[in-house]
Amino acid sequence: MPRLPRPLPPPGARNLVLVILDSLRYDSWQAAPPRSLAGIGPLQRRFSYATWTAPSHLNLLMGLLPHTSPPRVYASDYYRQDFLRYRERLGVPELEYRRMLPSLFLPTLLRGLGYLTHARVSMPVLNPLTVLNTDFDSYRLMGAHNDMAAIVDELHFSSERPSFWLLNVGETHYPYAHPGSADSVELPHISGVHGVIKGLDGLRAGSDAAAEFFTPASLADLHARQIAALEYLDGVFLALLERLPAETWLIVTSDHGELFGEDGYFGHGPIMHEKVLEVPFLEGRVG
Repeated sequence: MPRLPRPLPPPGARNLVLVILDSLRYDSWQAAPPRSLAGIGPLQRRFSYATWTAPSHLNLLMGLLPHTSPPRVYASDYYRQDFLRYRERLGVPELEYRRMLPSLFLPTLLRGLGYLTHARVSMPVLNPLTVLNTDFDSYRLMGAHNDMAAIVDELHFSSERPSFWLLNVGETHYPYAHPGSADSVELPHISGVHGVIKGLDGLRAGSDAAAEFFTPASLADLHARQIAALEYLDGVFLALLERLPAETWLIVTSDHGELFGEDGYFGHGPIMHEKVLEVPFLEGRVG
């Protein structure tokens, strides 16, 4: 179906940049808080709506940011207050939320407000052929799964229209490495949903041998690797801030947490545990 002509944006509409640090735990952020982001806003402990990448990003693109899990509050009341914050985030005090219906999709709403919409993703499960690539002007799976600096190099902004950018960052995802980092240990290849499906043909249920589970020492090392990856990203965040126009609204969070041996779990996905839902969250205006 052909797209409708894009209208002129409302006066004062600002750029919106959403950075998702894939798999980053809240306590990993506490261990290595990026100094470059200290002036953006206070760190909050929030909770993801999902325990793995694809459904979490769908929630994020519906405008549902990680929640605070308040007690004795109806979900409808929480949604109402969270969505109302988009008037401040976008700089559009008279934002008409009915424009988000029936799609319930933030990029669709923003295009309808005259925004340019872009996504750069690191995880193959978010590739441009998925349903997430809807109403984006550009949507690209990066050539490397762990190179936020390359994502930052692709950012561009219009002087005539505000932009929305979704950035999915892979350094904090297993194996928790950044370009040029040397591995101190040999790590097994552990696939996500995309990689699992690639290898399913010819296999029967139960026929694929499970990998040997990590030892407590190796799990502690993996958590340290995620913290080190975040320490590296501090410099990349500085480059990001230098690239963002003044008045840009920046949100930095994670799509879900990660397990490093707690109660016998590792990773994320088919896991019901607080540490796989607990994520860092901060937001604020740049400049």
